[in-house]
Amino acid sequence: MTKYAGGALIPTLRVERGDAANLSMQLATHLRELILSGDLPPGTRLPASRVLAGEQGVSRTTAVAAYEQLTSEGLLVSRVGAGTYISDEVRPMAPRPEPPAPPERLPRLAFFSREISEQFFPRLSHPRSPRPFVTGMPAFDAFPMAQWARLSARYWRGNRAQLMSYPEATGLPELRAAICRHLRANRGLVCQPEEVFVFAGAQDAFLQIAQILIDPGDRVWMENPGAIGARNAFLAQGAALIPVPVDGEGIDVAVGQRAAPDARLAFVTPAHQHPLGTTMSRDRRFELLAAAEAMGAWIVEDDYVGEFHYGRSPLPPLKALDGAGRVVYVGTFSKALFPAIRLGYAVVPGALVEMFERTLSAAAHGVSHAMQSIVADFMTEGHFSAHLRRMRDLYRERRDALMDAAERHLAGTLTVTPTDTGFHTVGLLADGRDEGGAADAAAAAGIATAPLSRFTLQPIPQTGLTLGFSAVAPHEIERGVERLAAALRAGAGTGAGQGKPVAGGAIRR
Repeated sequence: MTKYAGGALIPTLRVERGDAANLSMQLATHLRELILSGDLPPGTRLPASRVLAGEQGVSRTTAVAAYEQLTSEGLLVSRVGAGTYISDEVRPMAPRPEPPAPPERLPRLAFFSREISEQFFPRLSHPRSPRPFVTGMPAFDAFPMAQWARLSARYWRGNRAQLMSYPEATGLPELRAAICRHLRANRGLVCQPEEVFVFAGAQDAFLQIAQILIDPGDRVWMENPGAIGARNAFLAQGAALIPVPVDGEGIDVAVGQRAAPDARLAFVTPAHQHPLGTTMSRDRRFELLAAAEAMGAWIVEDDYVGEFHYGRSPLPPLKALDGAGRVVYVGTFSKALFPAIRLGYAVVPGALVEMFERTLSAAAHGVSHAMQSIVADFMTEGHFSAHLRRMRDLYRERRDALMDAAERHLAGTLTVTPTDTGFHTVGLLADGRDEGGAADAAAAAGIATAPLSRFTLQPIPQTGLTLGFSAVAPHEIERGVERLAAALRAGAGTGAGQGKPVAGGAIRR
């Protein structure tokens, strides 16, 4: 059996054969300097003498002599069968120099990094573990991990050339075909595999779409309030964001046409408006499609939880109604499966296929071949459809638990809006209550929520909190509602104010 040599890599160690000092003394001197400066800290294992000799091009006798010299000085200790180590008793003779101070003035940064306010980069990070009332997180406890593990193991036993090579920039053909079959059966959307492009999550899709469809300064309709990730993607491309209000039927197309009749693109979440949770009506969908055709604009449709509906049959996506080839449809597996998978996709109009192929092939690196292949098998073998059916029932139960608990504990404090789709709803606060303070009070009680103003470009009449119901079991939802009610009754969140939405009619480059 081959024994692993181990030991620290010391790339700065060099011997000079023209130096008057003998080679073992040079080695000992340079190692001593590294040890006493702290670059080789106490407890570090050094390379075996034969490895050091080979790396420095000297005899093993020379390397052994250097180690013996430093051992006699108390800087090294030898452990039989384990190797040579820096002594734990060694203390650096001088502190490491402080890193240089940053320059007082940096070269000019890009618009995205220097102009955008904290509104777009909230300090509040998204929770990484399930708890009430985190949004956008599926039920980890109900995922079929045994099936997933079996498919994963089968994949890693496959052909190495396929497993370890670069992935296709546009997506694995088997997955693109599986997505088409799924959309036809579950969303009524007919597409061809070559129209499907796979990305590292929906956010990556938004960034790539923005680069292909948007020029700096182009005006983009954004739902107000609206999705943060897409908003930031368009800002990164230098778009001028036009906040368009949302009513009970979805984005107010008439207001958008008055505010920016020359818009280049409209971003919408028709199936489950983010964050308000409303569903865009059929009439409003056709109105938006007609407006886009009249303006010569694109529509980006984010169908992030379109598979999850709990009442009557859902309306078809905008993409399924698009006869003019204006809609780019974006979906994700982060909600249907789990976020760590980092897998999303876009279905583009036929006229854009060649442009997406060329752009992604030139600039994109592709997505993990392993994840794509495993998901393709998960879909093709029927596990995905079965999982969606189970999750719809589970999330319906959790939604009902939230509504029941809210009716019993939050009456008069927070009016929770019913929803037949998605992973979350909103609770509207009574007049005069400060949603920022309410969100802070909820956080202090261990509740994950966010004020509606976090999602706005302009102030809106409503004040409220987002309430996710998908991530935790009904008994945890019950306890979470009780804690939230207690926090709000204690007086947190009373007073004026609605957070800090961005003022003005547009965010401009």
